[in-house]
Amino acid sequence: MVWLVVIALAVAAFAVIAVGFKAPRKGWEAIAAALVFGLAGFAYQAQPQQPGARQLAAEPPRQAGAALVKVRQELAAGGATSSNRLMITADALTRQGHFSDAAGLRLGTVEAEPRNAQAWLALANDLTAHADGALSPAALFAFGRAAQLDPQAPGPPFFLGLAMAQNGRLDEARGLWAGLLARSPQQTAWREGLRARLGLLDQLIAAQQSGPVPPAQPGGG
Repeated sequence: MVWLVVIALAVAAFAVIAVGFKAPRKGWEAIAAALVFGLAGFAYQAQPQQPGARQLAAEPPRQAGAALVKVRQELAAGGATSSNRLMITADALTRQGHFSDAAGLRLGTVEAEPRNAQAWLALANDLTAHADGALSPAALFAFGRAAQLDPQAPGPPFFLGLAMAQNGRLDEARGLWAGLLARSPQQTAWREGLRARLGLLDQLIAAQQSGPVPPAQPGGG
């Protein structure tokens, strides 16, 4: 379980650094390498199952919420922000880490505008964040509605893939991101970021599959 948390933190950290804070593209490879290096060290040396092991700190809700809104808006067509009053207020709540309150307002939006794909996506993100990354049936339904209403939008597969990775479903996450990359136009602004993120995910999958090296047996030759 702890290993899944480490993977989720690595993917989320890369998303925040590379996209949320607009790190230079030349630095993305170094960011990915640093995260993978840290994961390798954890795999070979950490023993989180031992009593007294230090617990991993979760990403601060405000930081995570601000990144969710920022990336969602950047992936939206033209990067435009919503003019819907409830969406604007809900985005402010999400930025502050008040995911449950934000989700309540998103519900009001989708009830009034049932074909608002961005509202469904934002609802899915808030529900997932409120559940500490767990994918509830309600969140999955909201992701599905967002994808159904706007099949070409990059937001639903990107964020669902991120949620899948947070839940240890790395192969499913990779399938979503690889499919999104394959159909995204070459000139898309976020394409290189997605490619770098997919490469990091591949390395995380490889690191997970390799597992820790078993300790040497005493007296072994």
